Amino acid sequence: MGERKGVNKYYPPDWRPEMGSINAYHGTHALRERANKLHLGILIIRFEMPYNIWCEGCPDKSIPIGMGVRYNAEKTKIGMYYSTPIYQFRFKCHLCPNYIVMKTDPGNLDYVIVSGAKRQERRWDPLENEQVVPEEKSTSQKLATDAMFKLEHGEKDALKSKTAAPVIDRLQDHRERWRDDYRTNRILRDQFRAAKKDLKAKAATDAALLSKASLDIKLLPQSEDDRKIASLLRLNPTQTPEERQQDVRQSIESRPFFSSPDKEESTPRRGVMPNPFTKSPWNKSPASALTRHDLGVSFKAKNVRDSERTPNTSSLTKAGPSKLVSLCNYTSSSSEEDSQ
Repeated sequence: MGERKGVNKYYPPDWRPEMGSINAYHGTHALRERANKLHLGILIIRFEMPYNIWCEGCPDKSIPIGMGVRYNAEKTKIGMYYSTPIYQFRFKCHLCPNYIVMKTDPGNLDYVIVSGAKRQERRWDPLENEQVVPEEKSTSQKLATDAMFKLEHGEKDALKSKTAAPVIDRLQDHRERWRDDYRTNRILRDQFRAAKKDLKAKAATDAALLSKASLDIKLLPQSEDDRKIASLLRLNPTQTPEERQQDVRQSIESRPFFSSPDKEESTPRRGVMPNPFTKSPWNKSPASALTRHDLGVSFKAKNVRDSERTPNTSSLTKAGPSKLVSLCNYTSSSSEEDSQ
């Protein structure tokens, strides 16, 4: 692809091949400004952060520098690990004027912070997480040469496989259960659709209530305690106080002035004093059931003559007109005798 670009294709008229390359002719390096400190053994490269770090120069210590952030770093060779060179990288933090220095660690296949920062520790032991760890070279060599060690190692592997067998079977069952991607996706979408429909209905109800009450607040979801309190109030939450007052007035206007004997009210209406001569739980003695003891009336003791003169009214109610006429004659004659 480099041949398609028009880069370094111009040769001045006074250039000759024996003069060397075009860069030598112009007195520049092929890497341009990246090689400005090459005579000091420093090369400018693009360095990528290998892990998360905390910059010691940043005022806000809660913001780390994440893994993968790239910087223009000065690369320098500072030593050797056997036949592998050790390089050091120096770059400036993008949040503050602090410089961070890191170097390679070929022995542990890692990077080490020299100064200017602190590593954010997020390392763990793979054996604690039951991860598959490859065997080390020393273990592989011992397995190939030591028969007893190989036997012990095989027994440990058999015990480990027996322990992990139930977990593997359960994972296989789950995989078979969720193998049908279309059905799984359909069930999930149905659940989301039902939840979205409920949320829309609740939002519409809340919006109607807020618009009716002229409020601009956030309503919390209704709880069971709120529902119980609302049921105890016995009020219609959708009615305004004016509408409730109008309903009370209409009930009062439609109420009869005199209650019929067969349809007497069991409870008094709100705002109306109970009638003392009506049958109700508060007035256990209606007018038809009042006695002389309740009214404070007492009679004298009856003599024999009065008892003889007093007819039995219960038997007369069942008699005909002739009996009633004789009764009237009897009462008139008795009254004349008393007057004489």
